[in-house]
Amino acid sequence: MGVKQALRSIDAFPRAEDHLLQKTQSGAVVSIVGLLIMVTLFLSELSFYLNTLTVHQMSVDLKRGETLPIHVNMTFPSLPCDVLSMDAIDMSGKHEVDLDTNIWKLRLNSDGHIIGTEYISDLVEMEHDHSSHKHDEHKNETEALNILGFDEAAETMIKKVKQALADGEGCRVYGVLDVQRVAGNFHVSVHGLNIYVAQMIFGGSKNVNVSHMIHDLSFGPKYPGIHNPLDDTNRILHDTSGTFKYYIKIVPTEYRYLSKDILTTNQYSVTEYYTPMNEFDRTWPAVYFLYDLSPITVTIKEERRSFLHLITRLCAVLGGTFALTGMLDRWMFRLIESFTKKPSTRA
Repeated sequence: MGVKQALRSIDAFPRAEDHLLQKTQSGAVVSIVGLLIMVTLFLSELSFYLNTLTVHQMSVDLKRGETLPIHVNMTFPSLPCDVLSMDAIDMSGKHEVDLDTNIWKLRLNSDGHIIGTEYISDLVEMEHDHSSHKHDEHKNETEALNILGFDEAAETMIKKVKQALADGEGCRVYGVLDVQRVAGNFHVSVHGLNIYVAQMIFGGSKNVNVSHMIHDLSFGPKYPGIHNPLDDTNRILHDTSGTFKYYIKIVPTEYRYLSKDILTTNQYSVTEYYTPMNEFDRTWPAVYFLYDLSPITVTIKEERRSFLHLITRLCAVLGGTFALTGMLDRWMFRLIESFTKKPSTRA
């Protein structure tokens, strides 16, 4: 018997008898409001617990000998596919061509609807030093002399492109480039044309409209929350032309899921520069993407908050709400009681 009495003496929640309890309408209103608040806070805390937490870490990039995938999807609304070519060059001065490289060109009409496809196979590995460049210019000049007035295929191609330009034909370029994991650039231009053929088609570099829309540009698969700054970028030129250069800094990234799966990809930042053409320029407009790799790797981990953390927050939130509603109920009861007692005392 002494043990039971000792236990009762330390009871922190003594209960009064039912006939000593007074239930009021104000207490019912406060109870309902407090219950709604507690349910709302409980659901909020539960949602906060179920959502994954991402933690960012940085370390030195130790990857070597891997390739860099470049996912390209862009539209040139003012240039036919017959005049567009894509080139990829690394810092050693060579065109980087991988057997797995797949780039497609989609012919578009003036309304943007697809009217045909063409596979780009004009990526050729070659040196880009001054001597080879001069040799190519000399070769092009020699071929051009044969083209002017004698090559029926060239004349047919010129007529075809001029008709496509008159019809407002455009081109969509998309696919994947696999290049070496070193600094370099890739660009889309009319450089694949013989200079004399390009002159006969456009009548000068100022008439080459390289307006473009970048639907997607990424350097690997996408992970949750990634933001590629060049996605959905539109650059439209009117009655002018020039060269666009996008300077891209690539950051190697690893995304680690809760399931322990690891996704290796890249994110990037970009700076844009535009150079308008003038009548004295001997170069032709193009869209350049010049990229460099950061020596730092970013690791993003998905983590789940601990269950004990959830319990602690629930106790704090629900207990605090219960205590606050209890105080509010007492204040309201005393306030109402003070107003109801005043008339009786005056009488």
